[in-house]
Amino acid sequence: MSANEIVFDNVSKFYGDVLGVNRVDLHIPPGITSLVGPNGSGKTTLMNLMTGLIHPNSGVIHVRGLSPYAPEKLMKIMGYATQYDAGPRGATGFDFIFTGLLLHGFSKAEAQSRTWQAIERVGLTVAAKRKVAGYSKGMRQRIRLAQAIAHDPLVLILDEPLNGLDPLVRAETIALFRDYGANGRHVVLSSHVLQEVDVFSDQVILIANGMIVAEGQIKSVREEIHEHPSQFLLHCKDASRVASLLFAEAHVSEIKLAPEGDGLLVLTRNREAFSAALERIALSGIDIDGVIPTDENVDALYEYLIGGGR
Repeated sequence: MSANEIVFDNVSKFYGDVLGVNRVDLHIPPGITSLVGPNGSGKTTLMNLMTGLIHPNSGVIHVRGLSPYAPEKLMKIMGYATQYDAGPRGATGFDFIFTGLLLHGFSKAEAQSRTWQAIERVGLTVAAKRKVAGYSKGMRQRIRLAQAIAHDPLVLILDEPLNGLDPLVRAETIALFRDYGANGRHVVLSSHVLQEVDVFSDQVILIANGMIVAEGQIKSVREEIHEHPSQFLLHCKDASRVASLLFAEAHVSEIKLAPEGDGLLVLTRNREAFSAALERIALSGIDIDGVIPTDENVDALYEYLIGGGR
């Protein structure tokens, strides 16, 4: 076991009879790792296990050589920003971070210096002395991130950190993630949108129903996406004729009548061959009014990877 990895060894967590995560095996190296999955998939459970907020029913976890059962040591090297919009609204942004640093054991002078550095890093210097209650959703998101980074941790755990951020602040926040990941530290964040984290993650872990369904560098996960069947909605007048012609194509695995009754839902394993087939059909004189991809989202990938009837 490497001392600079986050390791899950056959970890399971149940909430009574409800599954949180099941038999998870992970070795997460330094860099930016994104946990991607729909709501309820187990992302937050994994993060709470890493931070020691909850403990597994079975299995072993180590975070850069430390056990979550040693919270005082773990919190020295870890910063955690949850997705929950709960903060000390009666306090100012400055006080929120400053108090946390005092609890970490920093002197008042050091805590004050670090507080201003963290606030400046997330672009909230002007609002530092305002009460958190008056912050917008995006500002509250940033002040939680500032608290997480203020003690310069080796591990950042961030639950949905990009929610509520405008495009400029989002770009600045992603730059912060890259800076952390490039210096041998861990940034582990969650998202329910694969396309969102695709552009900056070193690796991705896809999770569904409490189980890891794919993991690795983004290139390998992309290959799995490109290989999974694609679904298109065809708007056409002679749907039965078009369906008959498409069924003759080897790459077409399924055709259904669209719910609205004015077209077809077609499942293909080869987008280029499908495009060529549509061109031939159109040239034969059959009108095809529109072609719309319907599965350009991570849920379609999950369905494919976990065997959802494809």
